Amino acid sequence: MVNVCGHTLCESCVELLFLKGSGSCPECNVALRRSNFRVQLFEDSNVDKEVQIRKRILKDFNKKEDDFASLDEYNDYLETIEELVFNLCNNIDIINTNKRIEQYKRDNRDVIMKNKSKLSKDELELEQIVEYEKEQFEQRRKELAMIEAENRKQKTKNKEELIDSLMASYEDASAIVDKFTQKAEQSQIQLPKPVAPPPAAKQTHFSSGIATGFQGQHGFLAVPKLEEGPLFTYEAQGFETDGPAPPSLEEVIESGYIRHIRLENLAEKAGGFQTNISCLRAIQEALAGLYHG
Repeated sequence: MVNVCGHTLCESCVELLFLKGSGSCPECNVALRRSNFRVQLFEDSNVDKEVQIRKRILKDFNKKEDDFASLDEYNDYLETIEELVFNLCNNIDIINTNKRIEQYKRDNRDVIMKNKSKLSKDELELEQIVEYEKEQFEQRRKELAMIEAENRKQKTKNKEELIDSLMASYEDASAIVDKFTQKAEQSQIQLPKPVAPPPAAKQTHFSSGIATGFQGQHGFLAVPKLEEGPLFTYEAQGFETDGPAPPSLEEVIESGYIRHIRLENLAEKAGGFQTNISCLRAIQEALAGLYHG
């Protein structure tokens, strides 16, 4: 179990050390209450400590971007929150940090109470979705009850008609039963498919409150059109080898140059290696520079 100081204790130690309801942490000697101990959710106790501190801070620091005149002021406000959380998590200037928090609570008491009673946009959207699902569930329940009652009534009517037909008709009984079975299946009212809830609104802000996407723009900018120049024309390159002309690729294959060379295997062929091209390159290197000097 873990408390506000972030140090962990087993349940037996908590019951033994905090028998009177309060006591000191055996590691940091911070005064703790037994009622504040909770089950550790994260493997790192420091993460548990930060989560609890952040929850406690955000209960009072609950202003939204709409409460500020500019985005810079809102960012400064978020920076202040992170600074307070960091100080409390790392035991930096605890006394002055708590004084700053208490001073803020006194100066902004009305705003804090107002924001606590006011639902955010996300909470309103979630409430609308929950309300819509409740209405759909209630409507579907009524439809199912009405359809089941109608099917029971139709089933009783078909059963009575079947008995009357069996008593009055001279046809084969099995044929009459099959005919009424098909009729009953066709007269059954099918259950309606559930209606999907409306899609949630696309997120337009990050968790910090900054708007996502382009500011004041929609979609992407058009690709600028470049001026088209003349079409590309291929021109073969000439190479000075200072030696006799090497054979062509067809001559390498037809003249038997590769007759005594190991053929490429499947792995080499898959990688693009060809024996005849390698042989041609070796011949070109052997003939190059023979006339030099």
